[in-house]
Amino acid sequence: MSHTWDPDRYLAYADERGRPFVDLLARVPAETPRTVVDLGCGPGVLTALLADRWPGADVTGVDSSPEMIDAAREVEGVRWEVADLRDWARPDPLALRGPVDVLVSNATLQWLPEHLELLPALVDRLAPGGWLAFQVPGNFDEPSHTIRTDIADRAPYAEHVRDVAVPASHAPEVYLRVLVDLGCEVDVWETTYFHVLTGPDPVFGWVSGTGARPTLQALPDDLRPLFEEEFRTLLREAYPPDAAGRVVMPFRRIFAVAHKPARDAVRAAD
Repeated sequence: MSHTWDPDRYLAYADERGRPFVDLLARVPAETPRTVVDLGCGPGVLTALLADRWPGADVTGVDSSPEMIDAAREVEGVRWEVADLRDWARPDPLALRGPVDVLVSNATLQWLPEHLELLPALVDRLAPGGWLAFQVPGNFDEPSHTIRTDIADRAPYAEHVRDVAVPASHAPEVYLRVLVDLGCEVDVWETTYFHVLTGPDPVFGWVSGTGARPTLQALPDDLRPLFEEEFRTLLREAYPPDAAGRVVMPFRRIFAVAHKPARDAVRAAD
């Protein structure tokens, strides 16, 4: 069963989800790019920052979710495209699509199990001297994810969620090695954010809009409430609120910025 995305639920923590994008963008020193693409643009709120940063660029937001692109169309100054990232990255034998000067992907690649194998294609889509910048979560060993996995592996849920999409990423040094081997100058780092959340079951509210959403959607209506209640209970134990009702959720993220050599640099190396 394919899952769908809910822009409103995703934007419930817009500030927290947006900060890594801003931190990633700050490490991309491109000055006057002509073409900028945001792969996995979601509801487009962050893509608008690309248009603000480079007002002279042709900015395109790409997402596989029609619901997300419908929400994004309210943002002006950006072209929007419904497309799977894997299809977008494939070679264009007719050269209908030009090279990209800045290619950004924020919290998207973790949904593609083969995303390491996609990195060469993404670098190929860059113009000489172009930039590839991406961020993926690196918190999959945290209770917010491991609890979902443990419950989903048990009956009566396992038979319904066995093949659902589950996000995953690699160690920072893995991304570094792959991008260096592709001939790029690379900057890779990681940051752990400590989000202070409030309200009823805030960690469940966070993960139900992202990492756990495919699992929850795959469950039949008679089982979903049971799964959710167990999930909420264990999350409350793993992330207990303080006396003021605040919950601290650590969230590790992995960043990579790769600079493709300009033609002159490649010729000099030859």
